[in-house]
Formats: sequence, C-alpha cells, structure tokens
Amino acid sequence: MAERKQSQETIEMMKEKYGQVEMTTEQMDRMKSRMEKARQDKRGQKKKRMLRRINAAAAAVAAFILLPNLSGDVAYAMGRIPVLGKLVEVVTFRDYQYESERHKADIQVPELVADDALSSDTDHTEDAQVQENIKKTTEEINAEIQKISDQIVTEFEENKKDEEGYQDVMIKHEVINTTQDYFTLKLICFQASGSGAEWDYFYTIDLNTGERLELKNLFKDGADYITPISENIKEQMRQQMKEDDMMCYWVDEDIEAMNFKSITDDTSFYINAQNHIVIAFDEYEVAPGYMGCVEFEIPDAVIADIRK
Repeated sequence: MAERKQSQETIEMMKEKYGQVEMTTEQMDRMKSRMEKARQDKRGQKKKRMLRRINAAAAAVAAFILLPNLSGDVAYAMGRIPVLGKLVEVVTFRDYQYESERHKADIQVPELVADDALSSDTDHTEDAQVQENIKKTTEEINAEIQKISDQIVTEFEENKKDEEGYQDVMIKHEVINTTQDYFTLKLICFQASGSGAEWDYFYTIDLNTGERLELKNLFKDGADYITPISENIKEQMRQQMKEDDMMCYWVDEDIEAMNFKSITDDTSFYINAQNHIVIAFDEYEVAPGYMGCVEFEIPDAVIADIRK
C-alpha cells in the first residue's frame, strides 16, 4: 500500500508541474495516436497469443536474460516480492534513471517470474500443469512490458536531442491485488512534454488455471456483459457529475462522437479485493485530461445473473 501511495503521489506531482501548460493540437494528436497504437498492439497480442505460446517460449526466455539496461546495471534480483508462496514473483529487471535541467526519466521495469517448484512433482500433475501455464503466461506478459518500456525509452532518448524541449517520463508498477484466485500487476506509464499524460496496463493471471484472465472469462458463455457494464458506467458518470461540479465525463455531450458508448473486450480491468470487477480507462479516453485515469467498480447486482 505504501508503494502504491508513493507512486500515485509521484504522478500527481508530475501532473501538477506540467498541468499549467496546455497541449498543442500536434502534441494531443501524437499522444492519442500513441495510446491508440498501444490499444491496437494489445489486441494484436491476443490474436498472436496461441502461436507465440507454441513457438516462442524459448526465445522469450532468452530475450529476458539478454535485455539490456541502458543505465549499465541489470537490477534483476532487486526488490523480489513473494506473491502467494511459490506461484509468482515480481522483480525489478530494468532500472533506467536520467536527470538534467530539461530531461528526467525514472523508469523501473518489472518482470514476472514463475516459481518452478511444482513442475518436477509427479504426484501433483494438475498443479504442475498450472505452473507450466503460469510460466508461459508470465513470459508473454514480460514480452509486452518490454515492448512498452523500450518504446518509451527510445522516445525519451530521441527527445533528449532537442535542446529546447522539456520532458519527464516515468514507468512504475504495483501489485494491486493478490488473492487465492487472481494476481494482478499494474504498469503505470507517464510522459510529460508541456502537458502530461498517464496510461496504465493491467495484467491479471488466473491462478487456478495459470492463464491470463480476459474479461469474457468472468462470464457465462454467450452472455452479454458489454451492455450492462457499459450502461452502469454511464450511470456512475452521470451520478458523479450530478454530485460534484468538478467531475466531468464525456457522456450526453452535444457532439455525439465525443461520448463514451461502450466498453470492449479489450477494455482494461482488474478484480479488486472484494472480488468486484473494476473497469479502468486511460487519461483522455472517457474524460478530459485533468480527470486523470479513471476507474469504475461494477456492483454485483449489475452482473450477478451472468457472472460465473
């Protein structure tokens, strides 16, 4: 909890520092393009997941071992955090720090490590299969995190060449939920150049199967979960704006194209400690930038008849 609070406080200080300067149209277009590309990459990853599991496990492991640390140190063994005993651990794999008068980077890239203690136990065949699935899932997640962090560091290095510009970038992570059934890692990305923007990634592993959890996995086969969740989010948006004039969401706007219409299968989510589904949106996705990243906890009553 302390680490989570510290990360959020760091983000808020960055936002306050850069919030007084409005983004230019060009900057806004670049940011929206980058966020849309990230979402497309996420969808593409899902389509390629099965093929990658069959063909790329060994290559992925090699990539993790050889991943360069641009600061010159590989902090692989730093910050080992045991998660539910022998299932998953989080390590700081890449630590990139830079600070000058105009440019600052605080990048700590996590890696998930699956413990293989069960894999050689022939008396626990089912557990061994789950552990094998967890290993494959963590490899897949690590590859995605590596791609995201590589892109941010590359952009930072390129922008450093601009002697007139300012930038501030950060990558942090937190384990936001660990239960008997689920493990969730949150990757927090922040970039500022004039104005700042945060976007988050949520990686949830079903510890009963070892598979990466998708939103549809939480519901009965064929159930329409998109509609009730989307409508409830709209209701929450309207209620929050009714109760607080400072709250603002893009719903019921005169410009129809601006309005939030529906979540998708690829919308970010996680399961909180109360076993409730929480839907998460990046900055500018459903609200103005000053609202930051926003989340909506879905009441049990909304989906009780369709959730597994």
